[in-house]
Formats: sequence, C-alpha cells, structure tokens
Amino acid sequence: MSIKPKIAAFPKGWIRDLVAPDKLSIYEWIDMSQAMGIEGLEMYNNFADFKDKANWPKIRKYVEATGMVIPMMCCSPDFTIPDPVLRQKEVDHEIHSIRMSAELGAKFCRVLSGQRRKDITQEQGMGYVVDSIEKCLIEAEKLDMILVIENHYKDDFWTEPEFAQMMDVFVDLVSRIDSPRFGVQFDPSNAIAAGEEPLELLEKIKHRVLTVGASDRHLAGGSIEELRKQEGGSAGYVSFFKHGVIGQGLNDYDAIFTTLKNVGFAGWVSIEDGVDGMQNMIDSADFLKEKIAKYWGN
Repeated sequence: MSIKPKIAAFPKGWIRDLVAPDKLSIYEWIDMSQAMGIEGLEMYNNFADFKDKANWPKIRKYVEATGMVIPMMCCSPDFTIPDPVLRQKEVDHEIHSIRMSAELGAKFCRVLSGQRRKDITQEQGMGYVVDSIEKCLIEAEKLDMILVIENHYKDDFWTEPEFAQMMDVFVDLVSRIDSPRFGVQFDPSNAIAAGEEPLELLEKIKHRVLTVGASDRHLAGGSIEELRKQEGGSAGYVSFFKHGVIGQGLNDYDAIFTTLKNVGFAGWVSIEDGVDGMQNMIDSADFLKEKIAKYWGN
C-alpha cells in the first residue's frame, strides 16, 4: 500500500487578524479549522500568539488534542537585502523560525529568496540568497528539519515581488543548493501569477517537490493577457486575480497530481484559501480529499 499525501491548511483569509495582537487568537483558528476534517495546520511564524516562546508547547498541545498536527511553517525571509548586517538579521529570524517550527512538531519550514530589488543585479541577488539559505541549513540539520522554498509571488507584507518569481531564476536557484535538507514547495497559482505555465515549472522541479501549497485562482473581470502585463514585476496584487475554491480556478489539478504521483510524491498538501470564508476552505478540503483518493487510493 503506497503512502499518500496528507492535507493541511493555511489561514490565508485570516492572516492579518492572526498577526495583529488581540484580534483573532490562534486557538480560535484551530477551533474553526476542525470543520475541514484534515490532518494538519500550517502556521505563519509572525502570528501574534507565537511572539512568546512559552506559548509554543501550549499551541502544539492544543492542535494535537484535535487529532491534527503542525507539519509546516510559513516564513518569508528577505535574503536580497544588500546590507550584510540587515541580511544577517533575516537569517537570524529564519533560524529562530526553524527552532520554533521544531518545537511545534513541524518537519518543514519555508524559505523564500527575498524581494526583487532594483539596486542589485540578478547574480548579486543569487549570491545573497544561496549564502543565506546555506547558513539556515546548518540549523535545519541540527534540528532534523527540512527547508522548502516556494515559487512565490509576494509576501502580504512586502512591497516588491519575489526575486526568484520567474521560472528561470527559480530553477537556477534550486539547482545551486544540493542538500537533503532542502526542497521545493510548489504553488501552481504563483506560476500563473508570473505569467507562466504551472505544469512547465512542475516538470522542471518535480523531483525536488516536498510540499505543495494548494491554491486556485480565477480571473474576475480581467484576462490572462492583462495579468501577464501587470505581473512579473509589479508590486502589489492585481485586483482581478482572485483566490477561490481549489478545483474551480485556472489550475489543472488532475495533471498536477498525475505528475506528482508519478515521481512518488507523498508529502503535505496545504490549502491556501479562505479569503471568502470558511466554507471555501471546507469545499477545497473536500476537493483535495477526492483527488488524493483518486490518485493515491483510499
């Protein structure tokens, strides 16, 4: 019997409330999430309730009491800062997040490249990013953690898009880091945001994919052509490129899961949805359960 992927969820629709102090507690989100009937909850390292280290074992215990686990941590380090002192602060914060992830019981901790700054060359940026990730991998090795880099668009709290947003840069970056503690978190919607083809990217990095950020986007009033003119270099999100229920957007999840199944993928698939409420998260979870059963069996 083959091992099949497990489903987690990330509270995309509630991220600002969970980051703000005294607005939405992580415990309230954990209670809400039980309606999805899934195995795990992906966390974000800057949630307000994580600021106090004393909360970490309490949060882990609260999640595990529901029958779920915390398999992965979402982090957004900015490793393209030219100033070496400020860049080291980003490395230190990521190392702090790796330690937090381990205490919460997670196996995977996300890394990113950083913002696409106009005052550095691509090769300079690549050097900064590779050096920074390799420093973080030392801590990952100590704690038996794995770092996953996402083909990302832009963190909610950034002003510029991802340095390694475009496929050629992302594939080059991944190829430069050869470590059993490093892999890819594949998000098909972010490839569309870059004006590129998700399946083409997946084909290039399929053997490095360890986790999946499952999202789906649809166009509300615009076109792919307009999206490609505005994305791949603009700061801010394009207003007509909307999150929605997985399976109801632009991604071909049958093709995605066929590719992943063929390379033996059995990792975590984390829902990134909820912008329009919990029912969308439940519907997305149901869709993924059906697809995983179809491709990996019950």
